[in-house]
Amino acid sequence: MKKLVSCLLSSVCLATAANAQQQQWHLIKDRIVTQWAEKVDPKAPLPEYPRPMLVRSNNWQNLNGLWSYAITGKSQPQPSSYDGSILVPFAVESALSGVGRNVGKDSLLWYKTTINIPAAMKNKEVLLHFGAVDWQTEVFVNGASVGKHEGGYDPFSFNITPFLKKGGKQEVTVRVWDPTDDGPQPAGKQVVKPEGIWYTPVTGIWQTVWLEAVPKTYIAATRQTPDVDKHTLTLSADVQNVQDGDKLKIEVLEGNKVIAQQEANAKEAAVITMSNEKLWSPSNPYLYDLKVTLLRNNKPVDEIRSYFAMRKISMAKDAKGVQRMMLNNEFLFQYGPLDQGWWPDGLYTPPTHEAMVYDIDQLKKMGFNMIRKHIKVEPATYYTYCDKAGILLWQDMPSGDRGNGWENRPGIYDHQTDKDRTAESEGYYRKEWNAIMDALHNYPSIVVWIPFNEAWGQFKTVEITEWTMKKDPSRLVNSASGGNFYITGHILDLHNYPHPAMPSPELFGEKQILVLGEFGGLGLPVDGHTWQQNKNWGYQSFKTSDDMFKRYNEFTQRIAQLIPLGLSAAVYTQTTDVEGEINGFMTYDRKVDKFPVDKMKEANTKLYNPALAK
Repeated sequence: MKKLVSCLLSSVCLATAANAQQQQWHLIKDRIVTQWAEKVDPKAPLPEYPRPMLVRSNNWQNLNGLWSYAITGKSQPQPSSYDGSILVPFAVESALSGVGRNVGKDSLLWYKTTINIPAAMKNKEVLLHFGAVDWQTEVFVNGASVGKHEGGYDPFSFNITPFLKKGGKQEVTVRVWDPTDDGPQPAGKQVVKPEGIWYTPVTGIWQTVWLEAVPKTYIAATRQTPDVDKHTLTLSADVQNVQDGDKLKIEVLEGNKVIAQQEANAKEAAVITMSNEKLWSPSNPYLYDLKVTLLRNNKPVDEIRSYFAMRKISMAKDAKGVQRMMLNNEFLFQYGPLDQGWWPDGLYTPPTHEAMVYDIDQLKKMGFNMIRKHIKVEPATYYTYCDKAGILLWQDMPSGDRGNGWENRPGIYDHQTDKDRTAESEGYYRKEWNAIMDALHNYPSIVVWIPFNEAWGQFKTVEITEWTMKKDPSRLVNSASGGNFYITGHILDLHNYPHPAMPSPELFGEKQILVLGEFGGLGLPVDGHTWQQNKNWGYQSFKTSDDMFKRYNEFTQRIAQLIPLGLSAAVYTQTTDVEGEINGFMTYDRKVDKFPVDKMKEANTKLYNPALAK
């Protein structure tokens, strides 16, 4: 009997010890981290509502926090025991995950957690949302598979109502496989062996996971497109389980005042007429509120809140016959940094909302009016903040299947060599680009789509560009930023390091908008604030901040000379240092500004003088 009791006690102790081990979490400090890393609450990381473009009352639950994780062989079934705790939504390779382990193409990453369905969600449809998971995901609830998803940059959800048990706790398990750059899927700058301009892998959940309760018939998404010239907003909705006769009541609000409204068939697009509208711009980022109510027999079934802006981006010739990038039918020079969106502690994921906001605010203080979001997609909260702050965004498609046999950079429109990608690789690209454009369509800050960067995986350029333009005629399309140029799309985008340059207006200005998609890259390592001790690099390195700013100022003066010749925009590399790259305005940990912010603003804002374009 004593032996049996001893064994039972041992089992309890082992189980308790295992449970305690799983609940342990600490920030890994083997490299630099940001000031916000210490503020991360493992009980409630990134607690903000994750989808501000479509808000449905308060009936939601954030599932971020400590989950169990395990890494197994690719062919192994769900593990019976787990390796420890991981802090969701930080990638397993990151310091903030508390794990800091690589996974690779021959392994699977498993997550498990137990959730309670709040009483307020009873008798409703329960949706399980994932902001983003890289890359191939299968989700199980109480042991049953509820669905699969492929794509590392687009949000997805599953209706888990049929899989819930009555009362009690519900078990959620997630299986992820991600081959990083060993696969044909879009992977951005992640590589198995980071070096130079290629960075640490990001595997698994990296955006917020959350529950939402909805009625049987509900508004899953809206599509909002302004037309400044016609003074209208066109709105359509994806209504799940819609019935004949269902209607949408759409109300446009300024504060609490309804200034326009319309009812329409829920299956059709509605066109709302605006009058005396306020136009959105970097100097006046005005946003209108929206309330959309789903009606059945004149009774509300579902209701969501959203917002929109009246904003137009277009191209038009100037007095010299050169195409210009126009905002609300006026030329505005667009200038901003290449922004990778990487963090030393969270990799793809900012440690806190405050940290994410800091980057945008700093760039505004530096005098920039634009950001090129470089081969990465951000959480929805990022785009909403840019909408509110008045930042113009150029959105890249994350690259994949890199390399196209293009060994030496060709002349513009010469030696066009699209990559011959497999049907599988093409399929992954097309599916994810379509999903990304759908997910981001409503954000007015996004004014340019960029399908390809520097010929990385660039294929069927004309077809992809024309498809992108057709899918969203409300924005400009930059077919190949600094890449393999074809006469397609709205923009001809040159990359030139380190000095500013531009395509010839005489040869190309009549056909496309001329922009400098990347330049600069001036490097300055700051002792104590670098990711690694050696192999740090920039396109041109300096020893002092003064010397580097002097060169930067010379660059802005040169850009001022190019604007009258036909240059419409320029992108400087880059916002922050990233891993081995030390060419940021800020260090990777965001603790040091390499240039005085006020001096930068003075240099940058001179470029917006309308007289330069005349």
